[in-house]
Amino acid sequence: MAEDAKPLLIKRYASRRLYNTETSDYVTLEDIASFIREGREVQIVDLKTGDDLTRQYLLQIIAEHESRGENVLPVDVLTDLVRSYTTSAQSVVPQFLAASFEMLREGQSKMMENFSSFPNPMASMPGFEALQRQQQAFLKSMMAGWSTAGSTGPDDETAASDAAKDREELSTIKKQLADLQSKLSKL
Repeated sequence: MAEDAKPLLIKRYASRRLYNTETSDYVTLEDIASFIREGREVQIVDLKTGDDLTRQYLLQIIAEHESRGENVLPVDVLTDLVRSYTTSAQSVVPQFLAASFEMLREGQSKMMENFSSFPNPMASMPGFEALQRQQQAFLKSMMAGWSTAGSTGPDDETAASDAAKDREELSTIKKQLADLQSKLSKL
């Protein structure tokens, strides 16, 4: 079995301390949550009895996150879960939840694939290249002004002319940006 496919074995000692068998050190619930977020499968077993305690600890991790205000599960979902433990629907709920989360994972995966297939969604917008060129010209003119800051500089007439050009370019950029925002809001 591949190393990534094999669950990370955590042993719980009688003192309730959790021991990572891979790294030979003690871990906390937050460490276990980090392993899971990184994509690792985790199995927690009682050292003395060999009982699988994974579900108990996963529920504890969820409860701690929820109590810190990291609310992921709406109250009505939690209420329905509690109800499912006392009704005949109990046998259907676990399969339904598993299927729902699998669909969610697949949907997220496909959405990320779709986003990565577009190099830049803004690039297809009309006028985007012109806006990019103007931004580059604006930055170039700004940088040119900084590079000559220590020199004697241009005369007053040239400086006034350059400032007028900069204001004109800036107003053109603002207008094009407003047009792009308007087009984006219509999409």
